[in-house]
Amino acid sequence: MQMIPQHHFELLALYNLTMNAKLYDVAACLTPDELMMDRGAFFRSIFGTLNHLVVADTIWLQRFATLPAPRMSIAPVLELTPPAALDQQLFDSLAAMRMRREMLDQTICSWCVTLAHEDLTSILSYRTMRGIPAQRQLGSVLLHFFNHQTHHRGQATTLLHQAGKDVGMTDLIAFMPEAVAP
Repeated sequence: MQMIPQHHFELLALYNLTMNAKLYDVAACLTPDELMMDRGAFFRSIFGTLNHLVVADTIWLQRFATLPAPRMSIAPVLELTPPAALDQQLFDSLAAMRMRREMLDQTICSWCVTLAHEDLTSILSYRTMRGIPAQRQLGSVLLHFFNHQTHHRGQATTLLHQAGKDVGMTDLIAFMPEAVAP
């Protein structure tokens, strides 16, 4: 598999930050009961889906911090208690969750700009949530990391739409800079 250039991960990190801010802005228009309402989604509610993303990102960032790649920008995440389950509810309010989300997104952006090509080809050794040992190339794991976020943000966008709220344009292509012909 050909390695994705490092600057693409910087773009994905910034896209992630921007889309999460949009989701939280729209979600903040709902009442706590509307946010927590079981809507039949995998993580049941809008709140549960957004919470899962915070949990998963925390887990992955703590795994990334085990690599020799620049760790300083991941330091704030190392101070967090590792989540015990993918659906562990970490917060009682959207406002509290949003503060963590913003810290995670800033951490992701700061870390991605420090990555070099050799970091992307390094091997990440970790244990899954079930305790199964795994080893994967960091670049491949980062593809999963950003794809996972997009997947669940899509679910949250659908749930918000069902609640009568429009997140607006979420396509990555709309976020990419226009190319200039040579």
